[in-house]
Amino acid sequence: MAPRFATDLAHRLGREAEAVCREYLSSGKRAGNYWQVGDVQNNPGRSLYVRLRDSAKGPAGKWTDSATGQHGDLLDIIREALGLVDFKDVAEEARRFLSLPHPEPEKTMTPMGRMPGTVPGSREASRRLFAMSEPIPGTLAAFYLSGRAITSLSGTAALRYHSRCYYRPDEHSPTEIWPAMVASVTDLAGRQTGAHRTWLAPDGSGKAPVETPRRAMGDLLGHAVRFGVAGEVLAAGEGIETVLSPRQILPRMPMLAALSAAHLAAILFPATLRRLYVVRDRDPAGDDARDSLIARAASLGIEAMSLTPVEGDFNDDLRRHGTDALRAALKDQLHPEDIRRFLQA
Repeated sequence: MAPRFATDLAHRLGREAEAVCREYLSSGKRAGNYWQVGDVQNNPGRSLYVRLRDSAKGPAGKWTDSATGQHGDLLDIIREALGLVDFKDVAEEARRFLSLPHPEPEKTMTPMGRMPGTVPGSREASRRLFAMSEPIPGTLAAFYLSGRAITSLSGTAALRYHSRCYYRPDEHSPTEIWPAMVASVTDLAGRQTGAHRTWLAPDGSGKAPVETPRRAMGDLLGHAVRFGVAGEVLAAGEGIETVLSPRQILPRMPMLAALSAAHLAAILFPATLRRLYVVRDRDPAGDDARDSLIARAASLGIEAMSLTPVEGDFNDDLRRHGTDALRAALKDQLHPEDIRRFLQA
């Protein structure tokens, strides 16, 4: 692989250094402008430092292990953390994380929802898939969500349904066809940059019995699945169903789903934002994303607050305890202004 291409990948990773560290060095934590962890194998400790921002000392993404003298960039981190040997595998993983298409079109059959010449996984492929899907009301996807106690679909134009969405376990496996809920990933200006697919069981009783029933495509980093238009107030969480659960109680509050903890930590803030609610998942990755997001918001003068579920996430709360209990729990955690403005009676 050309050195120039490797340099470009390393630079792109450096621009998202903290998100990279949260993904591949999850045993560490942020300390000022650095990420500290034990070593490149992601063991706990503090001897390895990753620079998170460009400075006079060097660019973001450069790291040094003070215990061993090792140093390098974030491509080296990916290689060591995953035990990869061939650089093409390292580059492929970096592209996956950055949501970049493969540099050459894949020579595979043309899947439904993509016209010949469209690069698989690209922004254009995402847009065409979403365009070929139908509005969600009355579909199997709506039935699936109702089984998750999500019945109000107000403001969910970002969600659609595709009755015959292709699924391929890996490049060596035959293509399967399953129904799917398709979500549009957009930037702050509302332009579609990607798509997320949740493959469903044919009867809508749950997710399809496949190895990875959820997959994203296109350009995701910094972007999200959006419900409502963000103004001064915004709630942000990881999963679509996690975010739609408090939205059953707060249908007028703008919300977004970043689709993973690492991407949640890296969302871009609208210029109008004054108060951010972090819709937390109760797990270590969720805690790290919350802490990072709150710190980033505070550094920009944005008031940030955490919404914490009783169970593992807010969909668990909604399904197990019902809307009245969820309403009471959210009321205790909202700013008084937002209780008056958004809380549905």
